[in-house]
Parts: sequence; structure tokens; C-alpha cells
Amino acid sequence: MKKHIVILIVFCSLFLTHAQDKKRPKVGLVLSGGGAKGMAHIGALKVIEDAGIEIDYIGGTSMGAIIGGLYAAGYTAYELDSIFKSTNLSLLIQDKLPRNAKTFYEKDDAERYTLTLPFDNFKVSFPEGISGGQNIYNEFVKLLYHVKDVDNFNELPTPFLCIATNIETGKAVLMDRGYLPEAMMASGTLPSLFEPSEIDNQILIDGGVVNNYPIDEIRAKGADIIIGIDVQDDLAVRESLSSATDILMQINNYRTANDMIKKKEKTDIYLKPNIKEFSVIDFEKTGKIIERGEVAAKAQLNQLKAIAEQQNTATKTKVSKSVKDSLTINRLIIKGNEAYTRGYIKGKLRFTLGNQITFDKLQQGIGNLAATNNFKAIRYKLTSNGLGTDLTLFLKEDPTRMYIKMGAHYDDLFKSAALINLTRKKLFLKDDVASFDLIVGDHIRYNFQYYLDKGFYWSFGINSNFASFDEEVNYDIIRRNFDFGANQNLSEIRLDFSDLTNQVYVQTVIREEFAFRMGLEHKHLKFSTTTLNNLPPTNNQVEENAMQDRVFFEKSDYISTYGRLRFDTYDDKYFPTRGLFLDGDFHYYIYSSDFNNNFKDFSVTKGKLGMALPLFPKLSLTLESEAGFKLGTAGVSSFDFILGGYGNQPINNIIPFVGYDYVSLIGNSFIKAGARLDYEFSPKNHLLFMTNFANVADDLYRTGDWFTAPDYSGFGIGYGLESFLGPAQILYSWTPQQNDGTLFFSIGYWF
Repeated sequence: MKKHIVILIVFCSLFLTHAQDKKRPKVGLVLSGGGAKGMAHIGALKVIEDAGIEIDYIGGTSMGAIIGGLYAAGYTAYELDSIFKSTNLSLLIQDKLPRNAKTFYEKDDAERYTLTLPFDNFKVSFPEGISGGQNIYNEFVKLLYHVKDVDNFNELPTPFLCIATNIETGKAVLMDRGYLPEAMMASGTLPSLFEPSEIDNQILIDGGVVNNYPIDEIRAKGADIIIGIDVQDDLAVRESLSSATDILMQINNYRTANDMIKKKEKTDIYLKPNIKEFSVIDFEKTGKIIERGEVAAKAQLNQLKAIAEQQNTATKTKVSKSVKDSLTINRLIIKGNEAYTRGYIKGKLRFTLGNQITFDKLQQGIGNLAATNNFKAIRYKLTSNGLGTDLTLFLKEDPTRMYIKMGAHYDDLFKSAALINLTRKKLFLKDDVASFDLIVGDHIRYNFQYYLDKGFYWSFGINSNFASFDEEVNYDIIRRNFDFGANQNLSEIRLDFSDLTNQVYVQTVIREEFAFRMGLEHKHLKFSTTTLNNLPPTNNQVEENAMQDRVFFEKSDYISTYGRLRFDTYDDKYFPTRGLFLDGDFHYYIYSSDFNNNFKDFSVTKGKLGMALPLFPKLSLTLESEAGFKLGTAGVSSFDFILGGYGNQPINNIIPFVGYDYVSLIGNSFIKAGARLDYEFSPKNHLLFMTNFANVADDLYRTGDWFTAPDYSGFGIGYGLESFLGPAQILYSWTPQQNDGTLFFSIGYWF
């Protein structure tokens, strides 16, 4: 008898439980696309969450897919609020990579040209989008690491789907399987802003083009009640159609606006935040847009609470998800690399397999790879393998091999100049790049580079460049350094300077950040003037040229071996706010054609140290020190250090020194220290204050004079602008050692 009673009780319990479950409605959440307006989803979700509603299914498109995917993965609405308010989405969308993501070759390349265009088959083309979306994708991978092994979106903490558009067929693609960061990225690939995504051999763009509110798909999942949050634009009235962009947006909204008439009727709780004054790119107004979402949801709080009561169950508590900080990658799988070797790719990633690394380190490695501009897309998956994590890279190489690049510049030394560059990747071998600059203007110059990049392994390079300028210099400087006769009536001459340098070298990376180079160098130097053609020289070689129109002080070829160690983490070359800098150089000159009959082997060593640090918001301080000296008894003065002027283009041993004009202070050794305050009083506008001190003389370190109070000092105040041509700077400088001040002006990237 007792046995029958127990069975009856169990049967009744199962029946009642089944009846209760049957009464419990399944709630589906639909989130529309709308760019930055989609931040309103977060505000509405906070209210929905507080009302006690348990979401059973989530479907979204574009920004709705991004917010919905993160919510489905387990993040609470309040965690999403914190994440998006603390993230600079505008900066992420621009795909700006930190400067230290680039190699030294790539830094020089990126900081020289104003315009870069693909030039394959001698036809200029334009990119598919403003951004490749790499930074956005990196953040998705990091935020969704805890669900990295879920490839069926029904198995997420909350079942999820999103919509993308097949750009070839124009049809909607339902995405409920795969790698979640990849699916969210594809759904949010806004045309023209982001380059299209490629998944399973389909070229995908923003799902909002065909289905911006996937209510039918969520209803098909089994949802009894639909809560929809709509952040789309309605059709605009004629007064608002004042530009081509407005008209294009209106055309794009025809389908979605008409579809929403029926879809709105199918929605049980329809939330439409009042966000008309915001645009789809107003990401800097995230906080205000989130508040509008809260207001819209609170207006229907009673209906939301009624749904929670209908569910009649204890709400499933969302587990707080702390973002993963570190991981161990013990296997690297690369797919899609044809033109670039595994060694090249691994070298760019700059981390060792099997060691624990931070997510920042992983993102830096991906950024290093993206900074090469050799890949149209870099997508990757992190999956567990039992012992650690597999990193699978899916690379889509950029088929473009040739580029045309342009720039323009003016400064007080080289004067006006226009640059045209031709760059060819994969010229002879995988991983190589060749570049040729032709610079025309007041002075003809060129710069040729060939670089075979092997990452951590030894890379190989060839450089050839020619530079020239002319400058009024103190005649006493020439007389002392080139053994020339005195002239009481002559104070200045116009010195014509030219430098042809050819280098072949090998380079490797040390401790991931330092670049060490060693090689051979040929240099042909010419120093000449037409001012002295009638004056009696004392030097025999100069005497042979004295009867000509041009007098040469130097006309020699030099051969040297050299080594160079560089480290540069400045966040900007021209207006750094943080980072460290090191550049050490050693040259040993072993041969000369000896125009002046005074050559013996000698060496020249120089180095520069720098540190930039922020003092207060918008105010930064840069401290730099520099020194150089010559070893050997050779009378060659052509490699002496020449201080004076202001600029960023290194040439031979010419060292900028504020307060003095170009070619003012000369010696075979020097020591210099300087500081610069940079106040960015408005975006891209800088107020500059600087000072420097130096000792310059022959054999400064042998005599110990380098340790005495500085003989030379200079001060400057100026203005800098980050323009579309590059940095524009105007600087007034002066020195206590002279009565007159000097004004320097430059515009454009230095080259």
C-alpha cells in the first residue's frame, strides 16, 4: 500500500511540474541594428533584468548582434554598461594600431607618406572599407574567451542567433553556429565603414541590409512572448534630406521601415528609445544613449514585471563574467599564408609558444601582423586542446603587390619638396618589399630600400639614398676644419652639401623590442662652394680646383662597417606623450679615396636616449640626451658632428639644436641634453616649449670638458598642428650666446 502511495505522489509531482512548465512562457529578445544607437539596448536590458525577466532566446542584427551575443554569452546588462562606457569605440573602429606594433621599417614607411593607393597593373584602386575591423574583432575574442569552445549558439548560456547578408546573392544568412566573435563581426560589418567578412566561402556584410529585426527567426525558436528593442531610423521627412548621405540612408531604410510595420505588430513588448538626435557613429555619446534605453524600458516597467510574474519561476541568476587576463597558447595553426612564411608570421606575433601570456600580449602580436598591411583580414580562433589553447590563424593575404604613395614637405633646410613613391611587395622572394622614393623640389633626392623580413630570424636589407642641401655657414668653420686660408672680408659662404649612402645589412630582433643591425656602408661625400673660387687655398687638393667655378672641400668615397641598436616605443614620432627611445650607432671607417690626403682608419660612435611621459591630461614632457665622439688620429673632419637647426630628418652627423641655425656648431665630439613640454590645448593642436644644452669641441671626452658646464644653450617656443599633410610646426628659438633669434618652419612628414 505504501508503495502505491509513493508512486502516486511522484506521478502527481511530475504532472504538476509539467503543468507549471507548460504555463511558463518562453521569452525571446529581438535587438535591431543601428550603429551607435544600439547602445540603447544596454539601458533597456538593465531594466528588463531588474524586472526579473529570464530571456530564453536572443536574436540580433548588426549592433543588436554585438550586444545580444555578449548578453547571450553570460554578461549582465550592468557589466555591458561598464564595458562599453570604458571602451573608446571610435578609436577601435578606426583600426589605429599603436606605433610600437610596427617594425622600424614599417614605422619609417608609415610616417613619410600622406596618401597611399593600391597600384597593381598600373591601375589605381581604393580600399573596400575605411576599417578592417581588426581591433573590434580582437576585443570580441577577449570578451568571449569563456565560450570559445561553443560552436552551437543554442548551447550558450542563452540561445542566440544573428543575421548577416551575403553580398553576392543579397540574401539573409542566419548564423546560429560557428565561432561567436566571427559571427558577431560579420553581422555588424557596416558597408563602406568595414571591409566585408568571409565565412564558409561567403562574403558577408551587415545583416541590417536585408533583415534588421529578426523577430520571425526568434519566434521559430519557440518564443511565446517577444520583447523587441528597435533603434532603427524611421524614414526622414524632406526637410531632413539635406545631403547625399541623408538620401543614401533614406534609400537604405526603405525596406527596413516597411518591414517594421508588420514586425512591430508581431512584437508583444515594443521598445522604441527616443534617440533621433543621435547618429549611427555617435559612439562618444554612449552614456547618454544608454540612458535613453533605460527611459524607454521604464515606461513599460509594469508590462515587463507582468511577464516576469507569468514566468512564475525563480529567475536564473546571471553569473558575472570577469574578462580573462591571460592564457597559454601551446600550438599555432596558420591557414591561408601563401606569400608569407610561417617564420615571418611567427616573428610578428612576438610571443613564445607554451608560455603564459596576457591577452594584451596576444592582441599586440595580432596588431604587429596587421601593421604590415600584408593581409586584408586576420581572423583567429582560440580553442582548448586539453593542455592549453590552440591559436588558429585564418589569413586572407592582400593580393595587392604594388602601391603608389605621395607626400609633400617644406622646411628651412631642404626647402620645398614633393615625393612620389613606388612600393613593390614580394619582388623576388616571399616576405620581401622594395621601395623607391623620388623627391623633387629645391633639391633632388632619392631613397631606395629593399628589406627581406624574417621576424625573429636574421632579416636582410639594402638601402641607397641621396640627399643634398645648401646653407649659409660661417667661413671660420670651413677655414678651421678644412685648412683654408683666412679672409678678413668674408664672414659667410654658401656651402653645398651632398651625401650618397649605400648600405647592405642584416638585422634581428632582440627581446622582442630591440632591433640590432650590422652591415657594410659606402658613402660618397661632397662639400663645395662657388663663393671661394677666386681665393687662395692652402690645401693642395683644394688648390687643384681653385681655378674652377666650384671649390671642393671634400670629395671622397668611404667604406665602413657598422652596427646599430634601436628601441622605440614612442606613441608618436612628432608629438610623443609616452614611451622610451634608444638609438646607438657605431661606424668603423676602413677605407677612403682620400681626397684631402689625411685618411687613417677611425671610428665614430653616437647615441641618443629619450623618454616621454604624461604629466597631466594634455600635458606631456619629453626628455632626451645625445652624445657622440670620434676615435682615431685621422684628420678627416667630414664626419664631425654639426649642431644647429630644428627637424626630424637625420642625415649624416647633423644634429638638431634649438637656438642656433643649421651648421653652426662643429666638433668631433659632443654631448647634448634637452627637454620639451607639449600642451595639446585642443585636439591635434600643440603648444611647444623646449630647451637644450650642449658642449661641442674636438676631443671633448679625452680632455674631460664634456663634464663641465655647457657652453651652448638654446630655448624655443612654438606651435604644432597634426594636419592631413603631416605635422606642421613653427618655432621661434633664441640663445643667450647670440643676440638674434631664429624662426623655423616646416609642414608635412619629414623625408
